[in-house]
Parts: sequence; C-alpha cells; structure tokens
Amino acid sequence: MRSGGRTGTVPPPGPTVGASMVVIDQITKNFGRAGTAALSSCSLDVPVNEILCVIGPSGCGKTTLLRIVDGLIPADEGRVLINGTEVTAPRPDVAMVFQHFGLLPWKTVQDNVAYGLRVQGRAEREIADAVPRYVDLIGLRGFERSYPYQLSGGMQQRVGLARALAVNPMVLLMDEPFGSLDAQTRELMQEELLRVWRSQPKTMLFVTHSIGEAVILGDRVALMTRRPGRVKEIIEVGMSRPRDPETVRRSARYLELREHIWHQLKVEVLEGDGS
Repeated sequence: MRSGGRTGTVPPPGPTVGASMVVIDQITKNFGRAGTAALSSCSLDVPVNEILCVIGPSGCGKTTLLRIVDGLIPADEGRVLINGTEVTAPRPDVAMVFQHFGLLPWKTVQDNVAYGLRVQGRAEREIADAVPRYVDLIGLRGFERSYPYQLSGGMQQRVGLARALAVNPMVLLMDEPFGSLDAQTRELMQEELLRVWRSQPKTMLFVTHSIGEAVILGDRVALMTRRPGRVKEIIEVGMSRPRDPETVRRSARYLELREHIWHQLKVEVLEGDGS
C-alpha cells in the first residue's frame, strides 16, 4: 500500500452518494522509445462506494491504469478526477493494495498497519487508536506482534488491507490482491473483503484476472480490450447486497455472466494472437 503525504490544503467537500467519485477521462499511455501503447482513450467512471472490477487480457494496461489513478505515473493524454479534483500526484485519500503483499518484513503486524498513518504524519494518539481497530476489523487480533514471515499468505494480505484501510481513504485501488493466494484462501479473502466493505464502504477499483472474482465482488465489471487497453464493455452485475459468494456461485446470473465475459475475453485474446 502506498500513502501520499499530507498537505496543508483544505480538502474538497465530502462525496455525494450516487455521484462519480473517480472519473477516468480519455487516458492514453505509451512506454519506451518505441512508444509502445499501453492504454488508448480509456474512460471510466466509478460512483461513490461502488466496487468496479476491471478485467481484460494480460498486458492490456490494467495495472498501468491503476498507477495513473493513484498518481504514481502520469498519463500522456487525458485526466483522472477524484472527488472532482484532478490527480497530479499521489494523494492521502487514495490507497492501493498490491498482489505482492509489500509488507515491511522487519516490522510487526501492528507497525505495518501503522506505517501509512506515520507516513502521513498522523498524531501518535490517533495511530494508537486506529491500529487495534483495523487489526480487529480484518480478524488478526492476537497477531499484533507477529512478523510477516510468521503469517500465512492470506494473513499477510489481510495486513496489507488493514494498512490501506487505516488511512481511511475515499478510494481503494486493488491490483490483483488475491492473485498469489491458493484457491481456498482466495475464496476466503473474497468473503472477507465483502464483509469489510459492508462495515466500511469504499469506492473501489479492483483489477483481477478471475472472471468469477469479478462477478462475485463487483457492482459492475469493466471489460478491457487487448493492448492498447480501452473499455470494450461495462457489464452490470445486477445482484443485490449484502452478497454471499457461495450463493452467488450457484446462481443462474453468475453462470450467465461468466459465460458472457469469457466469450468476450476469448475474442480479444484470439484476435490479438491473429487467430
């Protein structure tokens, strides 16, 4: 998780439910001397407290898009707005959770959770209040003084999630956060994320390669084309919340969406291979 530094500016007004929290407007990004195109005129909007899952062929620019939204790299063209303000650098109200846990191995669970708060210069009293609350929220009470090497992969990712949530971001960016976990742990983490989201709703962009995961978690799914990535289709999941993953997996709607998304992805992959 990366947390931006604090500034002395007055924060914009709080978001209005139903309004767009994140606006991605015609983003284009090229890399290298040859100008390899990663993204081309990519546009999306994410309403307040929506979970938007982003899926597409490998190399279509999903991670690049998140890094631009996070302010880590600039776009060549287009702009990103968060709560009405253009992104020009990392912000303290945006947090990212990566596929590889990114925990500091020499720090305990509680110190890893506190890390973003300390980077932002929060008062020690605030940190002391927040850390146990978020350790409890992600179910790691009793492991506060454990080090990452003493934790399972799923537990380490819970710490990464707690660290991101502790700074109380308006926007949570998830870059294939469960991709390195085994299948059983991945399903448990999907349930855990939905539970946490019910407790503390956040606007979320969730990048995944898993069609099932996108359907289980998302309010909508953004399907991207092969490189250079742009949005091919926005799919309404159309399932009510709270949402139980096991019930979703048994539903006709789940099977319908999986089949549709898989077909569209296969078209993109085969066309990209020239098949």
